[in-house]
Amino acid sequence: MSLAPRVVIVHRTTEYEELVAHHGTHGQAAFFLSSRGRDIEEVAERHRRTRRALTDVTSVIPLTWRQSRVERTDLDRFLFAPEDVVVVVGQDGLVANAAKYLAGQPVVGIDSEPGRNPGVLVRHRPADAGKLLPAALSATTSVDELTMVEAVADDTQRLLALNEIYLGAAGHQTARYRLGVEESGSAAGGGGVVEAQASSGVLVGTGTGATGWIRSVWEGRGGPLPLPHPTEDRLVWFVREAWPSPATGTSQVSGQLTATSHLTLTAESERLIVFGDGMEGDALELTWGQSVRVGVCGRRLRLVG
Repeated sequence: MSLAPRVVIVHRTTEYEELVAHHGTHGQAAFFLSSRGRDIEEVAERHRRTRRALTDVTSVIPLTWRQSRVERTDLDRFLFAPEDVVVVVGQDGLVANAAKYLAGQPVVGIDSEPGRNPGVLVRHRPADAGKLLPAALSATTSVDELTMVEAVADDTQRLLALNEIYLGAAGHQTARYRLGVEESGSAAGGGGVVEAQASSGVLVGTGTGATGWIRSVWEGRGGPLPLPHPTEDRLVWFVREAWPSPATGTSQVSGQLTATSHLTLTAESERLIVFGDGMEGDALELTWGQSVRVGVCGRRLRLVG
């Protein structure tokens, strides 16, 4: 007998909850905000909208289905199952936070604050959840297969991300490494070039990430490369603030990767980190001499349109 579908609601602690937890009471949190020119009522109202959105989604889950909830900080400890329907209630970034832990489950993005979020990934309203949940399991429902990026270290550590992967020093200070581009079945480096660099890190991003951190770097460079589309098997990469010196170069500071190419990076600092979508707490660590390959991931995020 097959298991009934399980709805997993992904959410995050609101700013109001964080303030009250830190200051102890609503009144003390209100005093703290007023001393800085803010009104707690605006924060409390956003909290109430988020709670209402969670209630609206929960109330329309079919009675025969199972359900569970997971907070953003617990995602790395939560075990998703193949039969899950994942419902993200919050902002666009929360979908990216959940993506790396999924393996093909359909994802429904619910915007808890319409008008405040861009709605790129949280495309639906809480009132739509009732029809979206059963539709998520239908083969006829429109689903976007969003490209992801992966980093694989030489000791088999692996990291996935929906928006971008950052490689560099903890604290985003100067990292030393050797960098090159490798085509499948060929020697490392674009034309065999591997360059020693010192920089504040390297970003490798997807078309979905082209609306965030990657875009800010891209615009700062004057848009030298066309940004990929979210479903395109292409990534772009940028070196942040590369430093020229007798021992380090700046000839390879941006580029693109196809499904058959990888960016390779070998650490020449004592400790480098690799993290995805801003979640530094869930990072790979590289010691001196370790290498990592970054490229298009074979896995996709299945986002219900």
